[in-house]
Amino acid sequence: MSRYDAVVVGSGPNGLAAAIRLAQAGASVHVLEAKDTLGGGMRTAELTLPGFHHDVCSAAHPMGILSPFFRTLPLDRHGLSWVQGDASVAHPFEDGPAVLLSRSLEATVAELGADGERYHKLVRPFLSDPHAFVKDALAPLRIPTHPLTMLRFGLLGLRSAVGLGKRFEGERAKALLAGCAAHSVLPLSKSFTGALGLVFLITAHIETWPVVRGGSQALADALVAHLRELGGTLETGRMVERAEDLPDAKLYLFDTSPDQVARIAGPALPLGYLRRLGRYRYGPGVFKLDWALDGPVPWRDPRCVTASTVHVGGTMGEVAAAEAAMWRGEHPERPFVLMVQQADLDPSRAPEGKRTGYAYCHVPAGSEVDLTDVVERQVERFAPGFRDRILARHVSHTRDMHAHNPNYVGGAVTGGVADAFQLFTRPVARWNPYSTPNPRVFMCSAATPPGGGVHGMCGFYAAEGALRRLARVSQAAPLR
Repeated sequence: MSRYDAVVVGSGPNGLAAAIRLAQAGASVHVLEAKDTLGGGMRTAELTLPGFHHDVCSAAHPMGILSPFFRTLPLDRHGLSWVQGDASVAHPFEDGPAVLLSRSLEATVAELGADGERYHKLVRPFLSDPHAFVKDALAPLRIPTHPLTMLRFGLLGLRSAVGLGKRFEGERAKALLAGCAAHSVLPLSKSFTGALGLVFLITAHIETWPVVRGGSQALADALVAHLRELGGTLETGRMVERAEDLPDAKLYLFDTSPDQVARIAGPALPLGYLRRLGRYRYGPGVFKLDWALDGPVPWRDPRCVTASTVHVGGTMGEVAAAEAAMWRGEHPERPFVLMVQQADLDPSRAPEGKRTGYAYCHVPAGSEVDLTDVVERQVERFAPGFRDRILARHVSHTRDMHAHNPNYVGGAVTGGVADAFQLFTRPVARWNPYSTPNPRVFMCSAATPPGGGVHGMCGFYAAEGALRRLARVSQAAPLR
């Protein structure tokens, strides 16, 4: 049996990032993937009709294009091409024009009317060295590159999105913030939701949120190609259910959920640590729809079609009410719906003249409720005639998301709750959150800092810790 310096279980963005970083340092790395295709959440498939290519999970990639690690890799040489529209986000209203979040700060300020100067004052301080800000925001707890900037961000981000929104007077600015903050999958009244909303606003002024030409699978393919170029090896269709299923290695890195780590590596970990992993909170899931469409979404404000992402939810009050209801275990009649318009930016996704549609809303963990009608009615509020454009649909319940990727426990696609109690202590409170009590076992999934998103930074930082450990491990051995 082959022996490796490191075996990585899981080929999502973090698993591949960890493997690449290890291979860059000269380590022999082998990646195991249970599915027949590599990529984790970065997969694309014909889910509805022939010729319609849908992203199974991740779709728009604000953190992918800005990832401090991905930016250092020659992924364009391996076929990666980002496609950007005129705006990152469109936030439509029933009774007026949509708000467009553009890369131009001045253009976005103009969208917000009387609140424009307040918005400028909120966002502008973080754009003086934007890539350093992103690097600090996507890092585990450490001394930041710009301490004063991060102190300012921390003081603002401690607030809830609703609290942060009180600096605005009009509904347009409040709604724009609410839509970005709702990516947190938390009630907007909770602390730290202001931080995520602010991060997403800032990213849109650095790079317009892109999609990947050809589908998110192309990002996975580029990462895989670079790993192979570095000498790494990968194996698909390799289900790992227990330690005995693992090849011998010096170190093991798990791009998996905490419950999978406990199940596979449990015999090599102390009971106290396993109990702490068992208390990890995964949070709400998603209900997702993919559509084959007979043309662009007929938004009431046609400018919405120029944005990669559309936040469908109305006012801040409506968005906040929907997310609060979801958190209570309810299914609101007017949910917050996150839509991505890949084929409007990338015509290769659909036959000529046609479009793909992608949307999901947050639901209680493990929900079995079919929200097809609810979601489509919500879209129809802001795009009259939308249903007439639907040629076919594909429905994904929480169980389908979990079956697609075992990391999505209960349908939770972000890797776990990121509230005040778990944001900095995921998966458990440790000085090095990627390490475990077993010096040969590391975690590198979205259950570790900085959490969910296609950025690879969980894997990068886990690999950095693993490399320091690797120098002190003499030989490969079974994990027992």
